[in-house]
Amino acid sequence: MISYWKTIEGKMTAVDAMERGCWVDVVNPTPDEVAYLVDTLHLDEGFVRSSLDEEETSRIETEDDQTLIIIDAPSMRREEEGIIYSTLPIGIILTEEQIYTICSEEAPVLKDFSEGLVKNCKTQQKTRFLLTILLRVATRFHQYLKQIDKISGFIERQLHRSMKNKELIQLLDLQKSLVYFSTSLKADEITMEKIYRGRTIKLYEEDQDLLEDVLIEIKQAIEMSNIYSNILTGTMDAFASVISNNLNIVMKVLTSITILMAIPTMISGFYGMNVSDMPLPQFGFPLLLSVVAIAVAAFILHKKDML
Repeated sequence: MISYWKTIEGKMTAVDAMERGCWVDVVNPTPDEVAYLVDTLHLDEGFVRSSLDEEETSRIETEDDQTLIIIDAPSMRREEEGIIYSTLPIGIILTEEQIYTICSEEAPVLKDFSEGLVKNCKTQQKTRFLLTILLRVATRFHQYLKQIDKISGFIERQLHRSMKNKELIQLLDLQKSLVYFSTSLKADEITMEKIYRGRTIKLYEEDQDLLEDVLIEIKQAIEMSNIYSNILTGTMDAFASVISNNLNIVMKVLTSITILMAIPTMISGFYGMNVSDMPLPQFGFPLLLSVVAIAVAAFILHKKDML
């Protein structure tokens, strides 16, 4: 789908066709739409294909009068087992007259712009609009990292009550998400620093200040991601040790119960055989002997902390 947006009277407004200074938002384009971008709008085919590649990493590249910036943005989707966090590459192509964003699926970061949730952004100011998108990406990373921290805290409280595989798997998914975030943030940081050096995109003084804010946000997100990842790793190791210890306790108790249950079986086995000269073969004595032997064995096991 291809949509056109332009800032008119301070508001993000959808327009029917291409205009100078507009923002072209491309989401999961069809083959015909890709051909339109390449053949009619004269976008570099390699740039378009790279933007739609889900495995593409963050980078910046210039070809003729077009500049491609691929940025890894955070994404979230709800599934039956819970919320899954991952990253999604967004291709941003700057031309002489327009700015294009190309993505294989709808990105929440770009949706905020089209819905008018981002104030004071003008599509006519391409560089500033680009930096505003980058700042929004960094902010969304912070938002999702805080959500991950809250979810992990809730799961930990659940594990205190009942240790099940479901909660441990959820913690593993969160840890995997943090690894994705950390990797993407480091790649984004390298791209931001290349932009900051001003070799590929011309930056004005106010743009430098905004880009510095973006870099600070990215560095903070990297630090938060590393801290949360270390906490999750330690938590999972601790709970794995607790589960192993609980299993040992259960096995110890079951072994003690097996020993106690074997005592009356042994005594009744002796008295059930056709052996003469057994002491007091009446029914009551073997029963009393079993009870006394079980009590003695239980006392010994309790002293040894087996029960």
